[in-house]
Amino acid sequence: MPTDEIAIDIPLIDHHCHGVVPQDLDQTKFEALMSESYRPPPPGTSQFDKPLGLIVRRFCAPMLDLEPFCTGEEYVERRKVLGAEEVNRRLLTACGLSDLVVDTGHRSDSIADVPMMADLAGRPSHEVVRIEAVAEQVARTGVSAAEFPRAFADELAERAKTAVGLKTIVAYRVTFDIDQTPPTKDEIAKGTDRWFSANMSAGKVRLGEVDVVRHGLWVGAELCRDLKLPLQIHVGFGDPDIYMHACDPTHFTDYLRAMEAWEVNCTLLHNYPFQREAAWLAEIFQNVYYDVGVILNFAGPQAASIMGEALEMGPFTKQLYSSDAFGLTELYYLGQLQFRRVLKQQLDRWIAEDMCNVAEADRIVAMIATQNSRRIYSLGD
Repeated sequence: MPTDEIAIDIPLIDHHCHGVVPQDLDQTKFEALMSESYRPPPPGTSQFDKPLGLIVRRFCAPMLDLEPFCTGEEYVERRKVLGAEEVNRRLLTACGLSDLVVDTGHRSDSIADVPMMADLAGRPSHEVVRIEAVAEQVARTGVSAAEFPRAFADELAERAKTAVGLKTIVAYRVTFDIDQTPPTKDEIAKGTDRWFSANMSAGKVRLGEVDVVRHGLWVGAELCRDLKLPLQIHVGFGDPDIYMHACDPTHFTDYLRAMEAWEVNCTLLHNYPFQREAAWLAEIFQNVYYDVGVILNFAGPQAASIMGEALEMGPFTKQLYSSDAFGLTELYYLGQLQFRRVLKQQLDRWIAEDMCNVAEADRIVAMIATQNSRRIYSLGD
């Protein structure tokens, strides 16, 4: 029953996350996982001296029996004393999660897999299959360029059988500003030839050939349509190999419209700095959902303004919770903490301004926290 306080401590479905590193980390490796850059911070500086580092030292330190705002060196040393498994279990089980929906397509050989994440968190965990990662996996098997399209389609179909969704990182690899129609057989063949010729002899398989990426998008879309799976789409904020201006999801309107016609739900992930654009797309398309993900961690004390923009227009039935945590269990713990704190701050203001009441706020929280994800992913009750 509603009370005079918003029920913000309810379980969350983390609909987009990754595995954590199961080994102990030294200072350099820990700080590398606090950054989206491929480069270390300038000499004499630290990743702990930014908004994310501030809230790690404020909120995660007490979880490891340290005083708030301890030094970064003290934090990492305490982490090593406790051991990675203890830290991972301690922080994950404190997140208040209902389910984890895990993207297994990034650096999967160095992080916990789905069963291990379920064990560490003590909660059901489910796999999302990354389309481009499967394409690269198939390319490594030694198939010829001519054999690749069929081998890729077969492997993706097999992986999709046990998944709760597929994911594309088209924005990373070729941006959204591309031809969004299905490629012809000739385009696929020529694109695969270019990809194999340019990369395979050098032992590289990173997929950046636009027509092969387009092929993956449409093979994945057909599977999502047939199996009633959602398609996750990376948007905006991420690694430095993106061209941010072309990662605005409004560039992908034609593809989203095609997916609406196919009744394929598309979830736009993290979205910063395009959270307003994502909310608008969720407003105009029946099949579009969105979250603000890991940017709430990276924004630290300023995260409330981002959540405020995400709530400006988007339907409450379309926003989802995610941490987008990768590598560090701290990103899981802070993701849920930041989400709960900043969503409550926004709803408390609405209540104070007589734009909402507690009962309505509780309904909004429940929709974003679990109900929307449970509706579009096959997670059971």
